[in-house]
Amino acid sequence: MPNGSAVDRVDALTAAARPGLVDTHCHIDVSEFAADYGQVLQRARAAGVNRFVVPGVDRGGWPRLLALCRKEAGCHPALGLHPLYLPLHRPAHLEELGKMAARPEVVAIGEVGLDFWDNPEALVRQRQEALFEQQVRIAKGLGLPLLLHARKAHDQVQAIVRRLHFPYGGIVHAFSGSRQQALIWLELGFLIGIGGTITYGRANRVRALAAELPLPGLVLETDAPDIPPAAHRQERNSPEYLPEIVHCLAQLRSDSPDRIAVETTRNAVRLLNRRVPGLAH
Repeated sequence: MPNGSAVDRVDALTAAARPGLVDTHCHIDVSEFAADYGQVLQRARAAGVNRFVVPGVDRGGWPRLLALCRKEAGCHPALGLHPLYLPLHRPAHLEELGKMAARPEVVAIGEVGLDFWDNPEALVRQRQEALFEQQVRIAKGLGLPLLLHARKAHDQVQAIVRRLHFPYGGIVHAFSGSRQQALIWLELGFLIGIGGTITYGRANRVRALAAELPLPGLVLETDAPDIPPAAHRQERNSPEYLPEIVHCLAQLRSDSPDRIAVETTRNAVRLLNRRVPGLAH
């Protein structure tokens, strides 16, 4: 059979799924999945994805997120106040975050960080930075890692993490920075989230970084329902597509899908297992 056939690809994806993948960033709780999240998770498990980290973005969504994670095996909640939803956040929400994130099932503070993509005015930047700094302090007090959103703001996010001497690491979600910034994140104890962007041929910088960064510094994510792999362009993204990211990452690194799956799962376990004792099984 010719190299690269459909059957070869399916075999590779099946092999990649075998170790039990961890989707480290999956918004399965949002409205896009309201009608069928159970079926989506069932298909993902059938594809070999058996753990899902579900980040929160605003106070209003936390109860729904926590309820879903209590109901669905393998779903682990993170709680945070996302920088793009500033108008929804209130000072009291930070106090609630400190209390709710102390629950033993919460595995991280996130999705948190800075987003300067649209070059917001100085006051908005200051408000984002103040909100992020307070959430880093909460994470530090609770001994929780961070799930970071950093868009056009890696230097600023790194500066806050350094200044607060944050020791618990985390995951830099949907990384799109430079090689130098990626290496600094690794030095700070953070992992780089690799998702569907690498499946697009034009994403040269992200694909090059995925190919050359040390494998112990990488974890897998879908960001479902956003950032679908190229084969599902303009569709709703889903955690069941995570093995396709494994396959692409293996190709970029000239490595085996099995090894990529095993090592990235191990990396996620190393970061999160102290709050999720069953994650390694």
